[in-house]
Amino acid sequence: MKKIYDDLSYDLSRIITKKYTTSFAIGIRFLAPQLRNPIYAIYGFVRVADEIVDSFHGFNKEELLDEFENDCYKAIDTGISTNPVLQCYQEVVNKYGIERELITLFIKSMRMDLNKKEYSEQEYKDYILGSAEVVGLMCLRVFLEGNEKEYQRLKPSAMALGSAFQKINFLRDLKADVRDLGRVYFPNIDISVFNDEVKKELEADIQEDFDAGFEGIKQLPKKARFGVYLAYIYYTRLFNKVKKTPANVILKERLRIPDPKKYALFFQSYVRHQVNIL
Repeated sequence: MKKIYDDLSYDLSRIITKKYTTSFAIGIRFLAPQLRNPIYAIYGFVRVADEIVDSFHGFNKEELLDEFENDCYKAIDTGISTNPVLQCYQEVVNKYGIERELITLFIKSMRMDLNKKEYSEQEYKDYILGSAEVVGLMCLRVFLEGNEKEYQRLKPSAMALGSAFQKINFLRDLKADVRDLGRVYFPNIDISVFNDEVKKELEADIQEDFDAGFEGIKQLPKKARFGVYLAYIYYTRLFNKVKKTPANVILKERLRIPDPKKYALFFQSYVRHQVNIL
């Protein structure tokens, strides 16, 4: 039965999500049941593409990414794929009307990671758009289940939230990006003189995105709001930790929130949500 294969496809993307991110996996669990599998499918697709460019060392990454992209579009057009991650993703794309333009922009950003080591202001904006903002829009399509008017209204907030999450990841992962991958995403920054003043400028930009994104969270349908709010709370705590950490330490270690603190955060957030205090 094809249903067995379809179910397995979603199960695989769920496993990928849980393997790579505790925080998002927990957040997805608190979405309404009908929203969980579609978001797992989006994350599975995004994660595989990201792994191709970031960790498939010793292989032809460009060829693999091209093949993944072509297989993705073919799956969307035909409604089937022998790649389980693409099988559930194409179903979500077709069901919720996710625009191909969003997928193209995402792959474009992944392709930038193949060779780019430093980014101009415009390249940085383009990368954020493709790697984070469009992913927020894919999720928004699912959350709103076909409500085009609400999608257009909440679009800027979803993009801002995705941007904030990505920029915090850049700061948190600065050590790995610079030393392991030789990348500096932030434009016009000499990493050799990265200091607290430069860091504060980056944090001010992130805060603007965060504020705009939070306004959108409050206006999401209840079936989606709490799961997204949990992700926001996690990143808020991570952002606060980044702000309190000196620039020289950021360059030496990857900051994280220990799992016990994550669970405590999620419990506190649940209580606030239940009494409608966001």
